[in-house]
Amino acid sequence: MKNKKLQVWLPLLFALVMILGMYFGYKLQQGMRTQHGFFKTGKGNSLQEALDLIRLKYVDSVGIDTLQTNAIQDMMTELDPHSVFIPASRLKEVNEDLEGQFEGIGVEFNIFNDTMNVLYVIPEGPGDKAGLQIGDKILKVGDSLLTRKNITSDEVKNVVRGQRGSKTALQILREDSIFYTNVTRDMIPVSSVDASYMVDKLTGYIKLNKFSEHTYVEFMKSLEGLLKQGMKQLILDLRGNGGGFMNEAVNIADEFLGDDKLIVYTQGINSPRQEYKAKRPGLFETGKLTVLVDELSASASEVLAGALQDWDRATIIGRRTFGKGLVQQQYMLSDGSAIRLTVARYFTPLGRSIQRPYDKGKKVYMDEIWQRYSDGEVLYADSNKIKNGKQYKTHNGKIVYGGGGIMPDIFVPIDTSTFQKASARILTNGTFYKFIYLYYLQRKSLLQQFKTPDEFLLHFKNGNEMWQQLVRYALQDTVNLNTVPLSDKEALEKRLKANLARFKWRNEGYFEVLNSDDSMIKKSLEVMEK
Repeated sequence: MKNKKLQVWLPLLFALVMILGMYFGYKLQQGMRTQHGFFKTGKGNSLQEALDLIRLKYVDSVGIDTLQTNAIQDMMTELDPHSVFIPASRLKEVNEDLEGQFEGIGVEFNIFNDTMNVLYVIPEGPGDKAGLQIGDKILKVGDSLLTRKNITSDEVKNVVRGQRGSKTALQILREDSIFYTNVTRDMIPVSSVDASYMVDKLTGYIKLNKFSEHTYVEFMKSLEGLLKQGMKQLILDLRGNGGGFMNEAVNIADEFLGDDKLIVYTQGINSPRQEYKAKRPGLFETGKLTVLVDELSASASEVLAGALQDWDRATIIGRRTFGKGLVQQQYMLSDGSAIRLTVARYFTPLGRSIQRPYDKGKKVYMDEIWQRYSDGEVLYADSNKIKNGKQYKTHNGKIVYGGGGIMPDIFVPIDTSTFQKASARILTNGTFYKFIYLYYLQRKSLLQQFKTPDEFLLHFKNGNEMWQQLVRYALQDTVNLNTVPLSDKEALEKRLKANLARFKWRNEGYFEVLNSDDSMIKKSLEVMEK
C-alpha cells in the first residue's frame, strides 16, 4: 500500500524539485558578476547582455524596445548603403509599394485648403461603388475629421486606409451639398506601368515606374496590346525607375532575349553564384528596341538595361544610371520588424558589377548623384564617364563599362531650362496643381469631346485661355506670371495641358502629352529610323 502511494506522489515531488531548482538557478544567475561577463554560458551575446543589464539594473525606467531599435540601426550604418532596418510600425507601408497593392478605398487625393479633395476614383473600386466622384471633398472618415488645419497626407492615409473588408462612413461635400455614404475597403492595385501607347504607326512606348510583384504581368499585357496595334519597334522608358524585384526584370528581359542567353548572375561570400537565363521564346526578340535611362534608374532597371546592352539587343539612351548592383533579402525579426540585408552582388552577362563605390560613407554615396549635376556630367557627354571603370567589349565590339552604373550608348543631356522664381514658386507651393484641378472641374464637358489623348493633343485649342486664367489665379498668391520669360511660359503651358489630360486618361494621357516633344523620345525615333 505504501509503495502504491509512493508511486502516485513521486512524479509530483520530482516536478516540484525541478521547478525549485530552475527558480533558484535563475535567481543565482541574476546575482552573478564575474570577469567572464554577465552570463557565464559559453560565448556571450554582448548586445543582449547589455540590454538585459539596463532592464534589470538601470536607475530609471527606459524603453528597451527603443534602445534595441537604435542599436540595430547603428549596426546597419556600418554596412553598405542599401542594408536597412525597418521598424514594425513602417513595415506594412514599405512592403506595399513592392507588393503593388494596398488596402483602402481606391481614390487619389490631394489636400487643398486643409481639406481632402478627390482627384481620381479607381473604376470598380470601393470608392467608385460608394458613388465618389472627382471633385468630392471628404470631410470625415468614421469619427475622424479631415478638415483640420495643417493636416498632412500621411494623417489622411492612416485614416482612409484600413483592413480589407472593414467598413466606414464618409461625410462628403459635393458642390454645396453634404451627405454620407458607406464604403467597404478592399485591395487596391498600384500599377507599375505608367503609360503604354503607340507613338506612331510602328513605334510603341511603355513606361515602368518600378518592378513590383505584378510588373511582369502588367508589362506583358501592355506589350501584347501594342503588338496587336501593329508595333514593330519599342521604346522602353526606365527613367526614374528605382528598381524592385530582380526576378521581374529578368522575366521582362526574357521577352527580348533568346537562345538560353545569360541575363544576370548573383554572387556573394555567403551566396554561391546563381545564374538567371532566358528560358522561353520571347514576344519581342527581333524588333528594334531602345531603352531610356537616367541618373535615377537603379537596381532592377540596371539589371534589365545591362543585359540588353551586353547582348547588343537594345540601344541605351540617356544618362548614366544610379549604380546599385547589390541584392537585398528581407528577414523578419521576432518583434515584427525586418532587416533588408545585402546578400550578394549582381553581375551583367559580361561580368560587369554596376555597383559604384561606397567606401567613403553613406552621405558621400547618396550625394554623388547631386555631384553629377554640379560637375556637369548630366550636361556633357564627354564627362559622362565612369572614373577608372573597367572596360568590357560586347559581341559586336562595343565598349561598355563596369563599376558605376550603366553608361548609355547615346548620351542625351538633361533639360537645362530652369524656372525663374515666380514660375518655381507656383509649382512648389501647390498653386499650379490646385489651379489645374479647379480648371478641370469647370471644364469637364470640354474634355468629353476628345476620345483619346492623341486627339486631345492635336485639337485642344484652349491653351491661351487656360494660361490667362492661370495668370489671374497666381496673382492671388502675389505671383506675377506676366513677367516670366517665354521659355517658362511654354514649359508651364505644356505641363498645364499634360496635367489636364491626366484627369481623364490618367498617367497614360499625361505622358502621351508630355512626351510629344521629349528629347530622348525624339532621339529614339532617330535611332530607329536609321
